[in-house]
Formats: sequence, structure tokens, C-alpha cells
Amino acid sequence: MTNVLRQRAEHQFLHELDALAAQDHKTKPPQWKLSPQAVVTYLLGGKLDNGVEITPKYIGNRRLMEIAVATLATDRALLLLGVPGTAKSWVSEHLAAAISGDSSLLVQGTAGTSEESLRYGWNYAMLLAKGPSAEALVPSPMLNAMKDGKIARVEELTRIPADVQDTLITLLSEKTLPVPELGSDFQAIKGFNVIATANNRDKGVNELSSALKRRFNTVILPVPDNLEEEISIVQNRVASLGKVLELPDSPPAIEQIRRVVTVFRELRSGVTEDKKAQLKMPSGTLSTAEAISVMSNGWALASHFGDGLMTAHDVAAGLMGAVLKDPVQDRVPWQEYLETVMKERDGWKDLYRACKALD
Repeated sequence: MTNVLRQRAEHQFLHELDALAAQDHKTKPPQWKLSPQAVVTYLLGGKLDNGVEITPKYIGNRRLMEIAVATLATDRALLLLGVPGTAKSWVSEHLAAAISGDSSLLVQGTAGTSEESLRYGWNYAMLLAKGPSAEALVPSPMLNAMKDGKIARVEELTRIPADVQDTLITLLSEKTLPVPELGSDFQAIKGFNVIATANNRDKGVNELSSALKRRFNTVILPVPDNLEEEISIVQNRVASLGKVLELPDSPPAIEQIRRVVTVFRELRSGVTEDKKAQLKMPSGTLSTAEAISVMSNGWALASHFGDGLMTAHDVAAGLMGAVLKDPVQDRVPWQEYLETVMKERDGWKDLYRACKALD
């Protein structure tokens, strides 16, 4: 697994999961690998009694993670809702890894997602040769999760067509998947549940029916509360990505991360950090995930085409690419920010000049 570009959470953090399981003596729900308390520790990090350090996977409100984990211990499914870049997929993957030891039972929601993706399909060669049979049935990740008592994940639920979404209603309420072709059904094993994610900026794309909404307990993942929290998230994720990608030299200096995160937060909120100036907002979301991408790209530039130390020139291209999603509409707020904020801010002249050079 060492050559895999991105290991699944249960493989990448196997030593942490094993360490938690070894000293986890609290009550576990049926089929769970860890107790709810240990799952929260895995998500938020901490030091175990045996000295093992658990790295934080989510930096934010502890209560939100407790609510999410408690939901999955009941018969209600979990919907993680938030703007892009608020770690919905990341949290979903780690919840499945910690609870079931398997985060691979995933349905990716798109406009082309079919009912078969949530239910089952058929091996058509066998179907034509022998007719409907258990051997010809091809289970979906959802059906495999039901049969094994594991967590299934549905990404971008609101991007799935409404009629396909409603396939989940019987699944979530009855915990049963009928197979009319065989005159039988599959009943979920204890431990089965569903985590769905949705972007709340997609409202109206394929909005969930009230019947389906009632089957979920919704946890809204907010953008990071403050500058330091978001800097910490970006710093941790960039360092982790650097190890996976085997980027040479040193990770980005904290001050470069601070500047990028500050730009993102100010343009995202439409006001400077000191609250003294109102700003025009660009069309993009400028999420934490995009800040991570900007810093990773800057690190690669500095490592491969510089002296290994990230400079403003390494940051500028990625920063502008993130802000100028619409080259026409976003140019006005970006130019205003450059001239009224970045140019006048102490210690930011190098970043201002680097951005202007690319403009």
C-alpha cells in the first residue's frame, strides 16, 4: 500500500485505530469497531494512556462530532451539510473508517447517478442465460453495507435526481431493500447506517423531499470559527499531503499560510479581519480546502523550481487562480483588495508585487 497515492483512512491511520481499540473498554454499538467515545477521540485527536498520539482529523466544535457519532448509533441516518470545503467528505470517510473499519462503501452523487447505484444491478450475461437469480444480482455499495452491518456513504446527495433520491426512503425507514425480481428482500444487519453529504449552496438543484429529510439527522459543518483555527487546519493538511506526495525540502512557513488564509477569510466574509473595511466579495467560495490546495501548489513550485523556501511568488499564482473563478466578475473585487488592503498592509508588499506581476 506504500505506493498508493491516497490511502483510505482505515489504512493510513491503522496504527491509531488499533491503539484506540486496544484500550477501548467502553460499550460499543453492534458491529462497531470502537465505542462512540473512542470514535470522537479518533476524530478530534488526543494522547492515549499508553502514550500514543492521535492526530486530529477535524478541528472544530467537539459537540458537532458527538452529535454525528450519536446519530449513527441510532436508527437515523446522518446528513453532513455545509458550504464547499468544510470537511464533509473528510469527516464522512473517517467516521466510516472508525466505526466500520471500511470507508470504501461509497456512492458518488451526480446528475447521472442511477437507481441501481443505490439498490442493485444485474450481470446481464447471466440474466439473459438463466433469468433473475441471486447469482446474477450485482450488489451496490449500499446493499453490501446492509448485508455486512457497515456504514454506507453517499456523497453530494442533492446532486442525485429527486426520483433516485427517494429510493433511500424505504431503505432508511424499513432498513429493507426489496428485490421484486426475486420475490425476496434484503434486511439490514445491525450496524448498518448511512452518512450523506450535501452542499448547502446546491439548494434547489435537487432539493430533498420532506419525506427523505425526516430520515436524516442533519449536522451543519461550519467554516472555521477564527483565523488561528483555519491556519491550524491548513497547516496540518498541507504537511500530511506533503508526506504523501513526497515533496522535498521543508513545508510552507506558518506566515505564508497565515497570509493566504487571511486573504480567503476576508474576501469570503466581505470585511477585513480588523472589521475596519468592507470588501466586495468574489463569486467563489474560497474554502479551506482551496487554501490547502494553494499552499500545496506553492510548496511544489518552491521545491521543484526554487530553493525550497516558499516565497510570495510561489503563492501568488495559486492564490489568484482560487480568487478569479470568473475572470470578468471577480476581477473588480480582486483589484480592489490588492490596492486597498494588500498594498497597504505591513509586510505584504512582496505578495502584492507578486500578484501584480501576474495580473
